[in-house]
Amino acid sequence: MEIFTKERRLVLAIESSCDETSVAVVEDGNQILSNIVASQVLSHQRFGGVVPEVASRHHVEQIISCLEDALKEANVTVDELSAVAVTEGPGLVGALLIGISAAKAFAFANNLPLIPVNHMAGHIYAARFVEEMTFPLMALLVSGGHTELVYMKADGEFDIIGETRDDAAGEAYDKVGRVLGLRYPSGKEIDEMAHKGQDVYNFPRAMIKEDHFDFSFSGLKSSFINRVHNAEQKGETLSTIDLAASFQASVVEVLVNKTVRACQTYDVKQLIVAGGVAANKGLRETMTQTMKETLPEVNVTFPPLKLCGDNAAMIGSAAFAAINQQQVADMTLNAIPSLVLGE
Repeated sequence: MEIFTKERRLVLAIESSCDETSVAVVEDGNQILSNIVASQVLSHQRFGGVVPEVASRHHVEQIISCLEDALKEANVTVDELSAVAVTEGPGLVGALLIGISAAKAFAFANNLPLIPVNHMAGHIYAARFVEEMTFPLMALLVSGGHTELVYMKADGEFDIIGETRDDAAGEAYDKVGRVLGLRYPSGKEIDEMAHKGQDVYNFPRAMIKEDHFDFSFSGLKSSFINRVHNAEQKGETLSTIDLAASFQASVVEVLVNKTVRACQTYDVKQLIVAGGVAANKGLRETMTQTMKETLPEVNVTFPPLKLCGDNAAMIGSAAFAAINQQQVADMTLNAIPSLVLGE
């Protein structure tokens, strides 16, 4: 099925996997014509995390206006579009269904092909807005729900070689932030605090010496919580900036160590670090410096800060790889909340 038959290769993309409603128009897989993101963070802050039902209701309220704004900002008409892409998973099932329903309705009404996209593939392909991907490559995906190392031998081919066995790195940040009394999401604030403190509490580096590439952050989270609670019971005062610095030092050291070894093992040409935690300044600095010292021949790429979080532009970029592999859905497309990258 030939999809790109019009003068311009334009894809309308929709993302609604969690708590951002986003619609974008992407050209050629690497140019953002519009990327509308309606955040729900203020609605979820009082709960200390995302409430699925609240998220779904906000998606219903925002999706149409986001779609209209995306087309207007891109200055394109529906007739110029070649396809509609949408996140099918992973994510919150109710949230995913809002985006999928909107995409199916738009595609059906305008006789456009419907392209299903894996949310995690979207995070990887956000790197295309910085530079083209060079294969074979390694991708470190770090977000609130996922921490995994993905080997890509070629465009659209995903091989998960390591993943978290319990908590994701971003999830650990949010739980630690709650203990410190920080507002959700707390990753950015912990990162800022960490740059002012010192690693004096020496939290554990789980599985850092193991010969596999899996991660574990549950023990670190428990160690942090126990350290704080024990101090409270004894009437001790702990330095919050040193706690933040010690926590972040543990997370970053494990992520960097595992990733560098994975790049050495698989002999890659490029490393992409993506996902919400890829915006972390400490991770960016340490990963860049360590790769420069250890594997200077490997190109390290981070998506722009504004594209590290959930957004539809990254879904639009990944859709071009899906189209090349003839991954077109019909009107029976459904949400897959536990969708695994590569399936």
